[in-house]
Amino acid sequence: MRRVLKIAGLVLVALLVIGTFVFLWQKSRPKVTKYTIETATMGTIEKRTVATGKVEPRNEILIKPQISGIISEVYKEAGDKVEAGDIIAKIQVVPDMASLSSAESRVSRAQLALDQSRRNYDRDKKLFDTEVISKEEFEKVELQYKNDQEELQSATDNLSIVRTGITQSSASSSNTLIRSTISGMILDVPIKVGNSVIQSNNFNDGTTIASVANLNDMLFVGKIDETEVAQLSGDMPMEITIGAIQDRKIPAKLEYVSPKGTEESGAILFEIKAAVQMPSDIFIRAGYSANAEVVLDKRDSVLTIPETCIEFSNDSAFVYFAKSAEPQEFEKRPVKIGLSDGIKIEVIEGLKVNDKVRGNEIVDSKK
Repeated sequence: MRRVLKIAGLVLVALLVIGTFVFLWQKSRPKVTKYTIETATMGTIEKRTVATGKVEPRNEILIKPQISGIISEVYKEAGDKVEAGDIIAKIQVVPDMASLSSAESRVSRAQLALDQSRRNYDRDKKLFDTEVISKEEFEKVELQYKNDQEELQSATDNLSIVRTGITQSSASSSNTLIRSTISGMILDVPIKVGNSVIQSNNFNDGTTIASVANLNDMLFVGKIDETEVAQLSGDMPMEITIGAIQDRKIPAKLEYVSPKGTEESGAILFEIKAAVQMPSDIFIRAGYSANAEVVLDKRDSVLTIPETCIEFSNDSAFVYFAKSAEPQEFEKRPVKIGLSDGIKIEVIEGLKVNDKVRGNEIVDSKK
């Protein structure tokens, strides 16, 4: 029994020694580093940047009242299309008591004057018909009678305006009828029946009755970093991507770059605006968030390789030219590079079409 245990122990020790030698031998073997091989090809490189922003109407018009009062009727709601001159709401005037009292007093005085003029006119007409007074004297009385008639009509109209804001002759064009000043779509109607509104004048903006815009004339309004703004120029093409509309790029043309930047989160940003070429098959709502891709530079038919193949040292760039595929052998070569899009880079000098260069590293151990 002891002999069997002794033999088993020796076998175990021998296995441990052999396993250790195998492990150390494998560890001592040199690791072979392999690389992917990339080919220099002709292609197009575009340097792009992305500006974030939103889509807005070029002109959003706020409709303001020209008279103060209370909203008595609202005829339109957000989303309705209107033409210039369409009635949006109606205002009921709340008269000022002092103005109302003055207007009523004016009517009373005008009525008294007219009654007196009528009596004078009736009396003098009889005298004129019997040739007691001259035609000149009668014409003076007749003129005063007509003037007093006009004064009563004017006073009555003034009283109607103070009370209701309209007269019989101006009912169709009264300031109490709030009309759209442009053709387009109503974006918002922030008032309701019963709301008090203030007229627009030199001292305040007045209450907004509605906002109206032409949604066929839209702008992308966004911001771009100061490091890229110098590369922008008028009429540059852009591609707008709207978050609410998937897989659709809408063309646009740059119209405006702000001459002054603003600081946001430590970065200096400049506002840009681009005219959106509105598609006919989709409805774009005002205020959609959007991104705009701008092509800052573009090179056609240039020699390109993946940018990961480039090695930089000080101000110089190098690649590793593949001399043989198996075993892999490389030769370090200086190259002159140009435009990069972050994935591919232009090679101006140092390589030619179909040259092979070292790519990404692949680590493997030979057994």
